[in-house]
Amino acid sequence: MSSLPLAGIRVLDLSTVLAAPVTATFLGDFGAEVVKVEEPGRGDFTRGTATGGRSPYWAQEARNKKSVTLDLRTAAGQRLIRDLVPHFDVVITNYRPPTLQKWGLDPDALSVLAPDTVLVYVTGYGLTGPYRDRGSFDRIASAFAGLTHVTGDADRPPVRSGYSTIDYMAAYLGAFSVVTALYHRDTVGGGGQIIDLALYEAGFRASEDALTSYAATGRIRERLGNRNPLIVPASDFTTADGRRLSLHAGTDPLFRRLTALMGRPELADAPEYATRGARVEHAEPLYALIAAWVAGHTADELAERLNDAGVPASPLMSIADIAADPHYLERGSIVHVEDPEFGELPMPAPIPRLSRTPGSIRTTGPALGEHNADVYQDLLGLTPAELTALHADGVI
Repeated sequence: MSSLPLAGIRVLDLSTVLAAPVTATFLGDFGAEVVKVEEPGRGDFTRGTATGGRSPYWAQEARNKKSVTLDLRTAAGQRLIRDLVPHFDVVITNYRPPTLQKWGLDPDALSVLAPDTVLVYVTGYGLTGPYRDRGSFDRIASAFAGLTHVTGDADRPPVRSGYSTIDYMAAYLGAFSVVTALYHRDTVGGGGQIIDLALYEAGFRASEDALTSYAATGRIRERLGNRNPLIVPASDFTTADGRRLSLHAGTDPLFRRLTALMGRPELADAPEYATRGARVEHAEPLYALIAAWVAGHTADELAERLNDAGVPASPLMSIADIAADPHYLERGSIVHVEDPEFGELPMPAPIPRLSRTPGSIRTTGPALGEHNADVYQDLLGLTPAELTALHADGVI
């Protein structure tokens, strides 16, 4: 295997739940040395316990990381972290601005302390603006970004996504910003810089043309359920085995393929369905025809027939479906990693897939404070006696 592309880059993960630490996870997947700072005795939220244990979630999202413990609420802990920062190429944190200032971790302080370090601040509302001091999580960011407002059926209250979508979108933005800043530092000689990423901005950037359309027409994007009123047919349907199947035949060529498969090729030339505009106008009777046809087939069988005919379709997949799906497995989207506590664990592979320098999972999430001696002695030159004293004082 080729060397990992971020080998030699050292990242300090000074964050918790969820976008910021996952940013560090993505960088670690591609070779960065990631040191995770955790609260002594308790550890990160994703450990899943109050006593610093390990959960399968931790095994996945703390993969390729080292763990050190440090109480940032103490003056000694704050001195240690400031000693550590200059040894890292990247520092990632997500504490609120008032906390950052109280602990001496704000951008002004750290950029003077480590001028060549890329400083990543993933905060709820960013480092500027009237809401800068507010806290946030994925649910709140989704609400503020407008994503929740447009999610769900038109005749029901909005719902959030079933996953922490914005957290992971923001993590990818964070990782992209890091490699961009490192490229600038290392090829242009521009030094370090401050990356200011608000959690809600990932969801806002995914809002398609909602803002420009509103500015031009005054139209406010609302909930549409499973249907797009401008693309017909494209929806989900119930199959003979009680599952749901999603299909998209919204273009004229796709619709013609669908009607041929349905045994109703004449529908493609019928005036009420022959064009995109006509199908939009007569969507309800068309959807009724498709629903009746889908109901006579099982999900897997019909998905295969549709895709063989060139019509994009998929059953709605549960995680159990995904875990057994041959495409996920053969493509390597799922990898099985040996964990010392849980045995063989399936988890998402490093994504995206690079042809020359693919990512890898070298270790699963570490034990709490497993690398205290390595990091504090190797980077800061502390002695075993000093580590023992810090531990006794509750600093590490």
